[in-house]
Amino acid sequence: MSTLLETIARVRKEVCELHAELTRYELVVWTAGNVSGRIPGHDLMVIKPSGVSYDDLTPELMVVTDLYGTPVRGMNTGSAGTVDCGNPDLSPSSDTAAHAYVYRHMPEVGGVVHTHSTYATAWAARGEEIPCVLTMMGDEFGGPIPIGPFALIGDDSIGQGIVETLKNSHSPAVLMQNHGPFTIGKSAREAVKAAVMCEEVARTVHISRQLGEPLPIDQAKIESLYDRYQNVYGR
Repeated sequence: MSTLLETIARVRKEVCELHAELTRYELVVWTAGNVSGRIPGHDLMVIKPSGVSYDDLTPELMVVTDLYGTPVRGMNTGSAGTVDCGNPDLSPSSDTAAHAYVYRHMPEVGGVVHTHSTYATAWAARGEEIPCVLTMMGDEFGGPIPIGPFALIGDDSIGQGIVETLKNSHSPAVLMQNHGPFTIGKSAREAVKAAVMCEEVARTVHISRQLGEPLPIDQAKIESLYDRYQNVYGR
């Protein structure tokens, strides 16, 4: 069984490496965006530090916080000794409160991602959900990608909007109005996949609308697509 020290090290490494996927798929610019991961079995999470270039990220720079977003420094774990939980000169991402709220209220979630990817954010700027007009969307999202309410950064208001919007939805993605996409997953990797797929369908549906009105898919067929993909395909 892994010790807490080993688990924290593993999650910090994974979260650090997943940030490279955001730049690989051109979902972020400069230092914007973030990935976080829950520490399994503990009320802790790991998230990107604020204002650090993606090229400069290392596992050691990932910040460990509790599930209220408070950084944990030098945690005493008893027999495992003291855990180095991050550079004390670095603050966690400005979106930490939103991520933490999601973890507190959605215990099934193991990873959260936020980007300002171009096409998904364009839909968010219009306050418009992305309609489910692609079988890929039926597979991955089980319906439209919904719009969440407008909320300002600074407290857990964004997290509240994410939870309220997604708690009764199949979708692992929400477009926060005038802000951008947030995605969730059972793991940080699944949340990153959802962010990549969200941008892909946002772009495709946008292009489709330039050519004409996309054809809707019957809800019963969407449910069938979702059930097969989630419970049969690749299992």
